[in-house]
Amino acid sequence: MKSQITPPRAIIIAGVAGSGKTTLGRQVARTVGAPLLDLDSLTNPLLDQIVASAGTDSAHWLSPDAPAGVRTGRYAALLRTAADVLDTCGIAVLVAPFTAELRGGTEWDRLRDALSPATVDVFYLHGDTDLFAARRAARGSDRDQHRDNTDDRHTPSIPHHPIDADLNTLQQAHRVLMHVSGMTAPQSRHFSADKRFDAVLFDLDGTLVDSTASVNRSWRKFAEHYGVSAKALEENHGKTAKNLVQILLPDTLHDEGLTRITELEVADASGVRAVAGAEPFFHAIAPHRRAVVTSGSIPIATARLHATNLEIPPVMVTADRVTNGKPHPEPFLTAAKDLGVSPDRCLVFEDAPAGITAAKAAGCTVVALRGTVADHELAGADLIIDSFDQVSLNSGPDGDFQLVVVS
Repeated sequence: MKSQITPPRAIIIAGVAGSGKTTLGRQVARTVGAPLLDLDSLTNPLLDQIVASAGTDSAHWLSPDAPAGVRTGRYAALLRTAADVLDTCGIAVLVAPFTAELRGGTEWDRLRDALSPATVDVFYLHGDTDLFAARRAARGSDRDQHRDNTDDRHTPSIPHHPIDADLNTLQQAHRVLMHVSGMTAPQSRHFSADKRFDAVLFDLDGTLVDSTASVNRSWRKFAEHYGVSAKALEENHGKTAKNLVQILLPDTLHDEGLTRITELEVADASGVRAVAGAEPFFHAIAPHRRAVVTSGSIPIATARLHATNLEIPPVMVTADRVTNGKPHPEPFLTAAKDLGVSPDRCLVFEDAPAGITAAKAAGCTVVALRGTVADHELAGADLIIDSFDQVSLNSGPDGDFQLVVVS
């Protein structure tokens, strides 16, 4: 039976070679149940066979010296197939560099005309050119030897949604799906709508500020500098910077390593933004009833808050202030004490398992935000939401409040 998607929808995942667009495209296609149309899969086998059969020493079909008609033919095949899929299924995920199309003009008009009347959503993977070059080198694909990598420097001029290549696939897919499918309904586990609270405690990274890519990028540069493997970083995810440096580096480099990662994260903080809906929700709470509880240091937390429109709260518990970081309850117990409230009257917003564990151990009620980890890793929370736009606060006559789920 033909899909009833109206109007039809084309989801374009674009980016240069090595940006991770095929991996992201597969994840999105699986999640929304859409056919995946990858330019390389559709056209490379045929072109490779033609070249092999011809036995010629002419330029590779992918090189800058290849005949202009090769590119035109490849994209014509992709768009013609996409048009058929959209007509029969109503939705398709297209994966290709789309270098010329993303610059606008005639090529962009041709793409939209070919996919009409479908709604076209473009997601562009951006990141460091050195990162993309390293990924291409690591995968060792023959086709990468013939690419013109000057296109790494171009930024799309057409309407698009930027996706940071330093996010992992799950985090990237969440951002794509928020645009394509809208928000997932809040998932209540042990949440009581009648409970009243005296204060709200916010985790920072991934909860109030969308700094996940910045954190990943900073630690990637740290790992490259010290020769630390990506696997070692992943295995110790969630630990404080101090603990992580102690695990990854020899004793003689602990102080230097901590200084370096702090400098990297502070330098990268200028590009972070507040999470969607976080700013109005945060500022709707009186300063003496809110706190930030983060595993980051004072310099890093301050830099990220300054990069947004979020006020630095009077109470901010950082890694510098506690002996035991998350998942130990000490950070949240400290924040409650500083605010002069009981922990069981505190509402906590978190995005990571360690923070959820810490807050629950402190006796707090926890709301988890999707986007950093998979849902099953948020299972310890009382309520799981996509965005602050899905909740609001209902104030009482004594200044306390209830959390209201609005969608």
